[in-house]
Amino acid sequence: MLERLRGLIVSIQPEAQSVLNTPETVALLARCAVANGAAGVRIEGVSRISAVRRAVDVPIVGLIKRIYPGFDPYITPTEHEIAAIAGAGAEVIAFDATPRLRPGGHDVAALIAAIHARGALAMADCATGADARAAAAAGADIVGTTLCGYTEETRGHALPALDVLREAAATGAFAILEGGVAEPAQVNAGFIEGASAVVVGTALTNLDARIRAFGGIPARQKSAPENRSPRTV
Repeated sequence: MLERLRGLIVSIQPEAQSVLNTPETVALLARCAVANGAAGVRIEGVSRISAVRRAVDVPIVGLIKRIYPGFDPYITPTEHEIAAIAGAGAEVIAFDATPRLRPGGHDVAALIAAIHARGALAMADCATGADARAAAAAGADIVGTTLCGYTEETRGHALPALDVLREAAATGAFAILEGGVAEPAQVNAGFIEGASAVVVGTALTNLDARIRAFGGIPARQKSAPENRSPRTV
């Protein structure tokens, strides 16, 4: 399964209020990603994972984002989410692998064991090299740089986090560069620095954010001649 994941993984997670945020649309975007060479897809939510599972045959990295009051981890924070993701058909389950407290008191090793018990591979979403080393030592199949920049310790860290990637790759686990990858050159840099796979999300599939970015550019004044050729409009 890990060999099948080598290469580009496309994360398809539309914004909550986006018109694209339906299982059917996410599945269509997944088909587009696979048709153009994606080795796998990263999908959030049971209904969307289930729809994508019916649409494509590449590995799915599944997760559930759920906020528990009083706790910081929100990516697959408990065994309840693990069971739901496995039931929806994801072969890989991503979870917050930082040392922060989780609901129920489960640590990283306990979540990895729960994922393996469901017959899935465990992807540790890490913020630091220390997170990656601890997760790999606890049995994680995959360690990624996903949460770098999203914890108090790493806030403001330059992305993509190639330094964290290098530490993750040094563990010997399947290392993934994820977070802030916006250009093909950064994908190539990730592979050069030891990534087994690179995840790209917003730059490819968050159409809402992309349109807002372009919309922020002042519109040109309409001063062109009325008889301008359609080829130059």
